[in-house]
Amino acid sequence: MTNASSRFARALLIGGALVLPLAGFAGVPVGQAQAQSPADDLALVNRAIRAITTISGNFTQTDRNGQVQTGKLLLKQPGQIRFDYGGTGNDLLIVADGRSLYMVDYQVSQVQRWPIRNSPLGALLDPTRDLTRYGKLMPTGDPRVLSIEVRDPDHPEYGLINLIFTRKASAPGGLELYGWVAKDAQGNRTNIRLTNLSYGAAIADSAFKWRDPRPNRAGPRR
Repeated sequence: MTNASSRFARALLIGGALVLPLAGFAGVPVGQAQAQSPADDLALVNRAIRAITTISGNFTQTDRNGQVQTGKLLLKQPGQIRFDYGGTGNDLLIVADGRSLYMVDYQVSQVQRWPIRNSPLGALLDPTRDLTRYGKLMPTGDPRVLSIEVRDPDHPEYGLINLIFTRKASAPGGLELYGWVAKDAQGNRTNIRLTNLSYGAAIADSAFKWRDPRPNRAGPRR
């Protein structure tokens, strides 16, 4: 697994996040929209996340050095997500089975696990996470773009994540998940950009199973 992949995985699973630099998200659509109050927008994001049943699409990861990696994303609520990196060998997989998040490194035959609720991605995957309590609306300069910083003040060790949404009437709850910005404990910044998103298609639970690379633990896992 590359160092960039490792930094991304740790930022995604146990790292933190930071205030969104819009320059790092070139291509966010700019348009006119009527601004709402922060409380209204937080409630809108909360409803949009809970309106999601499934998402499939692509992701692009860009680290602070400009290195880019791509892959496929599957999400199924509640609590299931899968990041498949592109390239030969499928060396790295990040997957959540509804309870835990796993980083599976096939190159070195290692698996690491974190409870979903302890991960920044709990903002998306934990149905008990109320963004009206844990989220903070951050300025973006464009009323069509919402940036939500999410953290649990009682558990700073869970980290932070800035979720980026754009207003889109055809998306669940009227918001499309554009991506997020993450920052790990060493200060390494990673942008995740989602594209070609499709909503509501059936995704089998088997899509979130994975092969355990550790010796004497062969076979599909959930």
